[in-house]
Amino acid sequence: MKVYDKLIFEISKPGRRGYQLPADKFDTDGFAEIPGALLRQTPAALPEVSELDVVRHYTNLSAKNFGVDTGFYPLGSCTMKYNPKINEELAAMPEFAGLHPLQDPRSAQGALELYWNLQRALSSLAGLAEFTLNPYAGAHGELTGLMVMRSYHMQRGDLKRTKVIVPDTAHGTNPASAMVAGLEVVEVKSKPNGSIDVEDLRPLLDDTVAGIMMTNPNTLGMFETEIMEIAALVHEAGGLLYYDGANFNPLLGKVRPGDMGFDIMHINLHKTFSTPHGGGGPGAGPVGVAAHLTHLLPNPKVVRRDDGTFDIETSGECLGRVSTFFGNFGVLMKAYAYILSLGRDEIGKVGPMATLNANYIKESLRDLYKLPIEGHCKHEFVFDGLADKSTGVTTLNVAKRLLDFGFHAPTIYFPLLFHESMMIEPTESESLETLDEFIDVMRRVAHEAAETPDVVKNAPMTTIISHPDETGAAKNPILTYRDMLSAAN
Repeated sequence: MKVYDKLIFEISKPGRRGYQLPADKFDTDGFAEIPGALLRQTPAALPEVSELDVVRHYTNLSAKNFGVDTGFYPLGSCTMKYNPKINEELAAMPEFAGLHPLQDPRSAQGALELYWNLQRALSSLAGLAEFTLNPYAGAHGELTGLMVMRSYHMQRGDLKRTKVIVPDTAHGTNPASAMVAGLEVVEVKSKPNGSIDVEDLRPLLDDTVAGIMMTNPNTLGMFETEIMEIAALVHEAGGLLYYDGANFNPLLGKVRPGDMGFDIMHINLHKTFSTPHGGGGPGAGPVGVAAHLTHLLPNPKVVRRDDGTFDIETSGECLGRVSTFFGNFGVLMKAYAYILSLGRDEIGKVGPMATLNANYIKESLRDLYKLPIEGHCKHEFVFDGLADKSTGVTTLNVAKRLLDFGFHAPTIYFPLLFHESMMIEPTESESLETLDEFIDVMRRVAHEAAETPDVVKNAPMTTIISHPDETGAAKNPILTYRDMLSAAN
């Protein structure tokens, strides 16, 4: 084992230093010192290593990570698309990064103008009247949108509307967000093709329904062709339509949720608009609403004055605050840069290219992997494991074997409609050569599963950690470096 494959605590030596904090350059005579009552009584158990050791440790550690910059990342539903580096450079501009949220709006006009313009761009793409960019993530946006839904009914005195209809194919955050918002979840069944069963929906629509949550295309990647009828039925019953924007990517620039009848939606900027996500954030979940709901969007709000300047307003009529200030501004900047770099015409090519890539992979593999739903998909599709399951090779085995060939595994065992679900989403960013290589590997794994199944069952074999035991890791997690040292020894 090379020394830099070891844990940083293993190469620690007493007395070694890599950095020393400078003296107080403001000469405050102890004014900024930490009060004695807050000082720890014993030294922190930190590693003692040189700066070069630290640099090498984290550089080698980062090289073991997998990301969209290192290989194909076909996670379904998550839209792991490439984030152009110019987005990162613009978000790091000191003129923006150095701003303080409490400074006078007159000295932050550029940031407020960016915020205003992004609101307008998202409104145009979604077909809705207004957006708030305040929510910090997709699930946070869901909660905010549902709070708008509930506030709408409460302000009208329609207090009995406490139920939200959620399809059985919904993303897991949908029912969770509804529950947190104090709403009762009612499930609507799907048809064999994955779309909402309108006949199952009809009897659920009464005067206790606040609305319905759905995404289109749905979680199986299929477009809800009866969406206009669904919208009419829900509106006729007095409910609102909520659009989960996780699957907005294939519609970008072609179809707008507002035109389908949706009243509220959230957008995962870190998915559709290429700002990177994973590892817990940061994300952004802007919420858009139709005209009759704009007064409910949370504080604070960026407004444009008649003289062209921008300001910040709060309203007592809205649902309140959902974040301290204006969300994750750096993520908003990356999304804005992405929109500007594509422009009005080019952004309309995103959805069709994502759809083309997904259908190309699906049709190239359907002879070896079980395709439970026929027809053209949108940005993603679902296989129900291998077509030949006789050797006992599972979807999990296939996913792990892909790691040996340098591909991240797709989403597995979701949606729950199929026992061996494998959800694949290539995004519009991938080249034909990358798709062909992925198809070749998927075909090879399928042949291995039939001819040498133990090879697939024992994968991965070339990764840093071979054939990981997920169950054991969940039951006996190693949470501190001392546990890691014990395990290593």
